[in-house]
Amino acid sequence: MPEYLAPGVYVEEVSFRSKSIEGVGTSTCGFVGPTRKGPYNVTPELITSFGEYQRVYGGFTDLNFNASSFTNHMTHAVRAFFDNGGRRLYISRTYVPMEVANVPVPGFSHRDIGGNVARIQSRNAGSGYDGTAKVYLNAKRVFGAVPLDKANVGTLLRVADSTETQAALPGRIDGTVNPPFALTNDNQLSITVNGGAAQNVTLTDEKEPAQVASTADLAATINVPADTSFRVQVGPGGTLFDEVITLPQGDDQTPAELAAFLNLEIDYVKIGVDGNRLSIRTDERGENAEITIEALPLLNLEAGTANGTGNVDDINAVTVEEINSALTRAGILVRATTMADTGNMRLSTTAVGAGNTLSITDSPARTAMGLAGIPAEGRDGVTYTYFLKQNGNVWQDSTNADLGEPDENRLYELITWTLEIEDEDGSRLIYEDLGFDSNHPNFVSNVLPENTATKSEALANPYYFKVSNGRTAFDLFNALFGTQNSNTISIGNGNDGLEPTVNTATESRTDHSVAYAEALEVFEALDDIAIIAAPGHSEMTLYTSIQQALISHAERDRYCIAVLDTPSNQTPQDAREARSRIDSSYAALYYPWVTVANPLWKPGNNQVYKEINVPPSGFITGIYARTDVNRGVWKAPANEIVRGAIRFEREINHAQQEMLNPEGINCLRFFFGRGNRVWGARTATSDPEWKYVNIRRYFIYLEHSIDRSTQWAVFEPNAPRLWTNITDTVSAFLYNEWHSGALLGGTPEQAYFVRCDRSTMTQADLDNGRLICEIGVAAVKPAEFVIFRIGQKTADA
Repeated sequence: MPEYLAPGVYVEEVSFRSKSIEGVGTSTCGFVGPTRKGPYNVTPELITSFGEYQRVYGGFTDLNFNASSFTNHMTHAVRAFFDNGGRRLYISRTYVPMEVANVPVPGFSHRDIGGNVARIQSRNAGSGYDGTAKVYLNAKRVFGAVPLDKANVGTLLRVADSTETQAALPGRIDGTVNPPFALTNDNQLSITVNGGAAQNVTLTDEKEPAQVASTADLAATINVPADTSFRVQVGPGGTLFDEVITLPQGDDQTPAELAAFLNLEIDYVKIGVDGNRLSIRTDERGENAEITIEALPLLNLEAGTANGTGNVDDINAVTVEEINSALTRAGILVRATTMADTGNMRLSTTAVGAGNTLSITDSPARTAMGLAGIPAEGRDGVTYTYFLKQNGNVWQDSTNADLGEPDENRLYELITWTLEIEDEDGSRLIYEDLGFDSNHPNFVSNVLPENTATKSEALANPYYFKVSNGRTAFDLFNALFGTQNSNTISIGNGNDGLEPTVNTATESRTDHSVAYAEALEVFEALDDIAIIAAPGHSEMTLYTSIQQALISHAERDRYCIAVLDTPSNQTPQDAREARSRIDSSYAALYYPWVTVANPLWKPGNNQVYKEINVPPSGFITGIYARTDVNRGVWKAPANEIVRGAIRFEREINHAQQEMLNPEGINCLRFFFGRGNRVWGARTATSDPEWKYVNIRRYFIYLEHSIDRSTQWAVFEPNAPRLWTNITDTVSAFLYNEWHSGALLGGTPEQAYFVRCDRSTMTQADLDNGRLICEIGVAAVKPAEFVIFRIGQKTADA
């Protein structure tokens, strides 16, 4: 009670109305699973667009689990989520590192620079962090002592031995003819570098595949013992295909039968029998085609590597890029580039400076390209000395010699550098005006520290740059640039680890090891997630266990529902078997998979499928969100268009759905003239009270809203005044729900009831601090079966 002790006017704030309940959001979604990059084992940040997801978690490129390719279902699902109306999404990434000698070793993308001078490394593991780091030198010319005095401690100064800025050049020969060049097959360029032996490059568009074949005729029938196998690699280093193939055991097998089996097992090749000999040819033609096999004496196959032939697409229109590729492949230390001013071709030695010479022997190819026969020699550039500013306005070089007074006959330039990092998915980060010394205010290791102060800083800067202890600014400069003004540094060795499991073994658990169960635990810190899914989990080895982890999380949380996928390539009976293993009103199962355009496909690339099948959960969660926003959570998320779907993996007809729908398997179907639609809205439960998705989700909405908005009642006096206040609060909330169409009934009394009085509580409840409020609502069920009964009648007057 307020105290009134001294005479005066007292103004007090009081409330003459009941508290209000604000409905919670129902369209926020949480995805869990592997991605190419991104943070893990931390509370995730909210993602509100597909572009933002790509920047943080990577693009569409396939994942690779211990050398096994795996479609990046997460990225496809995120795009489908936003395309279908989703607005808010959290990603909890899984990552299980590979092990070396039973010790987990996360696959960080990294590169050691200059031996051990410095290292650039991703903060998290993942193949998506592989890429390049380009460094550029920035030189600002200064005059006199004043700018040198004002320069920051730790600044690097470059001093030339003259006022000219002559750069070192390679030996180079410029062409006089615009490409492309009209040549004839087997034309040769004969090139001599630094006075050595002439090296030849033959240009031809007669492309042939790489081929290996039996070295002797095979018998008419072959007896294949058990465990007969050999390894086949297609593409350089097995980039296209790399597997050990085991032949089927059995007697009296013909070479043609074995060739047919191998054709099914080995991708990117054609296998046949030519003149009683087995031959394996790559689909790809040209010098880039490559196949490597282990010896298989049973089929007279010897170990070795074969390459295709042909290095240009059209001998009548040879490009500079094709010539440069041919030079590189031949190991000749010369590069072909296009001159910006004339568009003609320039051949240059890879090394710069005097003594690097280049000459081209007379030939039809040299004439067609307009290349001179006169030898060319490189030149040396200006000589630079570098000084570092110390405390006390002292400039010293690497030998601690002082700069001395400025000399007008020398060139003085303050040096900083720019770092540009681009990963394989095209995300680019640029850091400008960096310093080489730890005392510089923009020292690179301070801009990109190994340990960040905040999570947002780590998210914005996914790499760190660490200069090794004891290394000087001069060491770092030489490691990054040497004698050049720019450099490109490859960042690699990132990997996607092993296929995610359900739980990480306690002895293997680290900050960089997150299985599905641990990734789901991260969501417990977020109370706004109303939908969860694990796109691609149904393709995992432990699919059933991962699915159970999703359901357990949803049931334990109470305020979210799990959207589940069947595995790919399932028959209706397979889908029924998948459904038989689950029973929960907090889960909904969808079938079949969705066929979409493959964003990795490009015209003319026959090695990548034009269309792929992806799990439906990304589309369905987006449709949930779209329905919630456009209509309300009480509307069944069915009879909705599936945006982005070309078709479905399997066409489901009416008769098949009559079998699947009663079991709680929600089908995706095509209807002529109405497109691809979700045609089911049931939960995966045997409890008829909760068989509809919208009923379960609507009660989640009611319970969560009331829970969140009545926290003020805790520790209030448990008396009729409080009971009335709660009754009025909940009744007002439900009235609005009824008025919006969420509840069935012609009047509020028919639609709901709220009781909170002595009829709901005993004296024991009151003595033990319990306030009990009973609420009943008549939720609107979907019109799943729309029936029109039509019959004949007589034309009565």
